[in-house]
Amino acid sequence: MQNPIERIQDPLLVAESWMAEGRDVAIATVVETWGSAPRPVGSHLVIDEAGNFEGSVSGGCVEGSVIAEALDVISHGLPRMLEFGVADETAWQVGLSCGGRIKVYVERLG
Repeated sequence: MQNPIERIQDPLLVAESWMAEGRDVAIATVVETWGSAPRPVGSHLVIDEAGNFEGSVSGGCVEGSVIAEALDVISHGLPRMLEFGVADETAWQVGLSCGGRIKVYVERLG
């Protein structure tokens, strides 16, 4: 049986592979954190136009929100800066109730 950790791939290599296959791809990058944050600055999540994804920028529903925003970025080509935090009303909606805040930059690749 394969160790689940061994299945984790480098999101940047996945993005490169997907782009080589002709897929449209966006990348989300944690650019700032304050307080308790599940993933450090520099963490990546890559998303293709079909909603496939690899990597992590937070966990839980935050990633669902980031994926939805990334699909819009792929469609329109305009990058976005997203912010999630416990003081933000969306924090509870997306599950970031840990007391921290994160900023995630989402851009289209290619």
